[in-house]
Amino acid sequence: MPVLSLDAESETGIPYSHCGDLPLESMEELEHTCPQPRLAIAAPAPFSVETSCQCKAPHEKLTIAQAHIGTPVDRPVRVYADGIFDLFHSGHARALMQAKNLFPNSYLLVGVCSDELTHKYKGFTVMTESERYEALRHCRYVDEVITDAPWTLTPEFLEKHKIDFVAHDDIPYSSAGSDDVYKHIKEAGMFVPTQRTEGISTSDIITRIVRDYDVYARRNLQRGYTAKELNVSFINEKKYRFQNQVDKMKEKVKTVEERSKEFVYKVEEKSHDLIQKWEEKSREFIGNFLELFGPDGAWMFQERSGRMLQAHSPSQSPSSSPTRERSPSRSPSPPLPWMLNKPSPPLSPKGAASASISISSMSEGDEDEK
Repeated sequence: MPVLSLDAESETGIPYSHCGDLPLESMEELEHTCPQPRLAIAAPAPFSVETSCQCKAPHEKLTIAQAHIGTPVDRPVRVYADGIFDLFHSGHARALMQAKNLFPNSYLLVGVCSDELTHKYKGFTVMTESERYEALRHCRYVDEVITDAPWTLTPEFLEKHKIDFVAHDDIPYSSAGSDDVYKHIKEAGMFVPTQRTEGISTSDIITRIVRDYDVYARRNLQRGYTAKELNVSFINEKKYRFQNQVDKMKEKVKTVEERSKEFVYKVEEKSHDLIQKWEEKSREFIGNFLELFGPDGAWMFQERSGRMLQAHSPSQSPSSSPTRERSPSRSPSPPLPWMLNKPSPPLSPKGAASASISISSMSEGDEDEK
C-alpha cells in the first residue's frame, strides 16, 4: 500500500503517497488497527487522547470516487470536520450528519478549537471550550473528538490523525490572514463539501438574545438570578421587576376574563336548555288544552253541561195548580226575524212610565175578560 510521507510533499504542503516503498512481505504482515465507527450510542464519543489511531499499517491516499465505492475494505475512511460549535444547535448536527454519511464506512473525527484561538481569530464565545468539547461528545454522529484543534490544518496534524478527507461547507472561510483556510486542502483533493442549514446559526441565536435583551433579563430576574449576575444596573433591575409585576397582573386579569367567558357560556347553555324545556312543556300544555276544549272537546263539554242542567231542573215537574190553557185567539204570534236581531232603543224616563201604564192597562183588560 502507498505510504504518506512528510519528507515528500506536494506543492500545497500535503503529504502524498509513495507506491512500492515498502516490501510486499512487510505490507502483508501489518494489519490495520484503526478505531472502528461507534455502533452503540449509549456512551459519549471518546476524546482523541483516549483512542488515538496507533495503526502502523500504511494508509494509502484515497480519491473521493474510491471512497464512495467502499475502498479500502480493511479500514474505515477517516473524515475530519472542525469548527467552534458554540451554542451547539441543529445546524451543527446536520453538518456532522452529512460528514458522517459521505462514504459507506466513515469514521468521523471532529476538531474543536480552544478558547484562546477562537477569541483571537473569531471573537468571544458564549460557552467555554470544555462545554463545547462535551457538547460534541454527545452528538450521535461523532466517533472521536479532537480538543484544541488547529485553526489551519497542517500536514503534521493530518498525518498524526491519519485523516483521509476534510468536510466543511464550500463557502470560502477567510481568517488568519488567508482568503480561505481550506484552500490547500481543496487543491490536494481532500476536501468534501457539505451544505449549510439556512435559518440557524450561532450568530443568529446571539442576535435574538441581544434583540430581546430586556425580555431575557426580566426572565432571569424572575427565576432568581441577581442583578449583579446579569450585569444589570439598580434602576434597570427595579424597572424589570415592576414590569414583571405588571405582567403578572395582566395574566390574572386575562385569567379572570377567560373564567368569566366560560361562566357566561355555561349560563347561556343552561338558559338555552331551560328555554327548550319550557317550549316543550308549552307545546304539551297547548296540545292538552286543544284536545279538551277544541271543536270535539267543546261539544263534549256542552253535552255534559246540558245533562247536568237536565238533572238539576227536569222538563216535566208536577205543579200544585192545574195548567191554564190559553185561548187560541190570544196565543202569541212568533217573533219576526227582524225583531230578534234589532236591538231595542233605550227608554227615556217618560217613555218608561208610559210603557208601564200600558202594561198595567193590558193586564186589567185580561182580568176583565176572565
